[in-house]
Amino acid sequence: MDMFTDYPWQIWGVYGVIIAAITGYVLNRIDMALVSLCAVIALLALFQFFPLPDATGTPVVTMTSILSGFAHPALMSVLALLVIGQALYQSDALNAATNMLTRYGVRHPHLVLLGLFITAMLVSAFLNNTPVVIIFIPILAALARRMDIPTSRVMMPLSFLCILGGMTTLIGSSTNMLAAGSAEASGMDPIGFFDFALPGLVLAGAGGLYMFCAAPFLLPNRQEDDNDSSDEGNTGGRQYIAQIHINARHRLIGEVITAGTTPDLKNITIRSIRRGERTILPPFDGETLMQGDILLIAATRQTLAETLKSRDGIFKSLINVSLYAGDESQQDQLSLTETVVAPGSRMAERTVEQISFYHETECFLLGIQRRHRMLRLPMDDIRLKAGDVLLVMGTRDAIQGLRHSRDLLLMEWSTEEVPDNNKAKLARLIFGVTIVMASTGLLPIVVAAVAGATAMVLAGVLDVRQAVRALDVRIYLLIGASLAMAGAMQETGGATLLATSAVALVEGAPLPLILSAFFLLIALLTNVLSNNATAVLFVPIALNTAHDLGVDPMVFVYTVILAANCSFLTPIAYQTNLLVMAPGHYQFRDYIKLGLPLLLILWVVYSLFAPWYYGLV
Repeated sequence: MDMFTDYPWQIWGVYGVIIAAITGYVLNRIDMALVSLCAVIALLALFQFFPLPDATGTPVVTMTSILSGFAHPALMSVLALLVIGQALYQSDALNAATNMLTRYGVRHPHLVLLGLFITAMLVSAFLNNTPVVIIFIPILAALARRMDIPTSRVMMPLSFLCILGGMTTLIGSSTNMLAAGSAEASGMDPIGFFDFALPGLVLAGAGGLYMFCAAPFLLPNRQEDDNDSSDEGNTGGRQYIAQIHINARHRLIGEVITAGTTPDLKNITIRSIRRGERTILPPFDGETLMQGDILLIAATRQTLAETLKSRDGIFKSLINVSLYAGDESQQDQLSLTETVVAPGSRMAERTVEQISFYHETECFLLGIQRRHRMLRLPMDDIRLKAGDVLLVMGTRDAIQGLRHSRDLLLMEWSTEEVPDNNKAKLARLIFGVTIVMASTGLLPIVVAAVAGATAMVLAGVLDVRQAVRALDVRIYLLIGASLAMAGAMQETGGATLLATSAVALVEGAPLPLILSAFFLLIALLTNVLSNNATAVLFVPIALNTAHDLGVDPMVFVYTVILAANCSFLTPIAYQTNLLVMAPGHYQFRDYIKLGLPLLLILWVVYSLFAPWYYGLV
């Protein structure tokens, strides 16, 4: 009992706040942002009314220290990387890579994903795992969209596998290097690059096998929450009528129609061909497309949107002439949306040509959908009716202007921005430089990430509004609150109390049991504190424990390194978990559901392997 009376009672208040916050996160009955705010307020109130002074009378925990987490480098890094990820999506910078992967992924989706995961895991052993996750997030996100796989099925495995790969070498994780530095500062010999590689590989192998077997069953399926769809906005397989003008130097000239389509018109069906005064109707297999042809096509909104992403592709001439009208400054602000012809609309019973749709709305009419009917007339000759759904594209201002139209009802939930790949090369360059700076250590990750995000805005890949929209306030508050709780736990001595109490509980037990308990304690605590703080806290305890037991202290130091990497239970446990939270649309409890069995498996494997490997039995 004397051990507990040596610590201030405020520790129990901090424990209470942490337990209440984690309970709120897991139950998910209150918004995560509100739970985070309540936790911060509780800590502020606790130490405002019951300050904890040090030997000189200065408060140990202050308002400044509690709120400092909201300006922490880790927080700034994550937010900046979210902006960079949005820029890569907005510019369609990874289109070439995802197209190549999609070609194989459509036929062998599981094989492609397995290859990407194994590659990320291997690279993480030789490159800090945070930049590796940054590299693979946009690739996996784009590939998942193309293959119609929910991002919630791929993002958490990416983070966990990179953490597993990072625990095999000295430079795989910042935690490894920090623990090694702490041990060396205590008088130990420097830790080599592969000194703990074998136990690390055993754990990574066991964890990887669990991920590949269990993840498909334990991960949530939240496709409806993805950025490109919603419960309301999912149009499914609804077909729109659109048309393509084949003018000079068009890429479709000379292509031969087979089964109602061509190689460049994937998932698009040709309904008719207008060639001069003649209309060619199906079947037209073997027909060669010529300059001047006008194709009437049928396709889903998703297919049309994917086709539009290539500004020098199928719709190039149509868009340039009808939409931009010479103002190229508007090309970065294109949006796609759906409107409905209103009852009593002046557009009803008039053809598209009579309406002069672009001059009336400053938007380009891309497609028409009429319930239960498949139209075959050229679009200019189609007579609109009340209830017709029109797929239109225009600048952001033009789309917003449709709000005031009495002729069209704007379905705002269906609005999405069309990526502009004119900035793709520039976005790839900025992204590449950011990764090189961060991975080589030429710049700290936070500096490289913030500089990269700023460069994306200055270069015009994103505007300020798009950059701000990429920031997730839930993640901001979650990180700030978690850092506040972890800081209060360290500064009050709460973390040290847990560590010393656990060591005291197994005192006198067999050596393998002590090592097993030591691993489990660190693995659990690293999910509440930061992994770096856990490593720094436990290295001195590991050295003292090993000295008291008369064993090689490096055995316990390696245990600290491997256990501190078991950050799978919470999104706040490690930076890569936070990076995948927004694109994967995860909730707090999703990490526990997949991560807790993984942590327990690693604990059991290490408890069986380490005593044999280190000769402790």
